[in-house]
Amino acid sequence: MRQRGSNRLNVHRDDEMKHELQGMLRGDHPTRAEEWREAEPAADDDPELVDGPVRPRNVVDEEESDREAFRHDLARHLRRSVFPAKRRELLVTLFETHASERLVDAVRELPPGHTYGNVQEVTDALGRGPRS
Repeated sequence: MRQRGSNRLNVHRDDEMKHELQGMLRGDHPTRAEEWREAEPAADDDPELVDGPVRPRNVVDEEESDREAFRHDLARHLRRSVFPAKRRELLVTLFETHASERLVDAVRELPPGHTYGNVQEVTDALGRGPRS
C-alpha cells in the first residue's frame, strides 16, 4: 500500500491524472498553450553540462589543482606512522609503497638533515603547498 502523506487526492484520482499526463509528457510537442512559457532548447554550440554551470579555468586554478593532486598522491604513500621523518625515511616509505618517480624525485630534493612532522610540511618544503 502506498503512503499518501498530506495529499488531498485519493489513489484512484491520482492514477487517473498520471494516465492523463502521460500522453503530454511522452509526446513530441509542447505541453503548454503559450509558446513563450516553453523552455528554450539548447543551442548547437552550447557546451555539455554534467555537474552544473561551466566555470572557466584559468592558470591559477590549474596550478592549485596540480598542487592538490601532488599533496594527495604524497599523502596516499606516506602513512601517519612514518612521521616525524627525515628525507631518508620518506624515500624508503615511497619505495616500499611503489610511489611514482615524480614523487620520489621530488622528495629527493628535500634537505637531508631536516625532520618533517607531516605531509603538509613536506609539500611546503618542496614549494608545492597551497597558495595563500
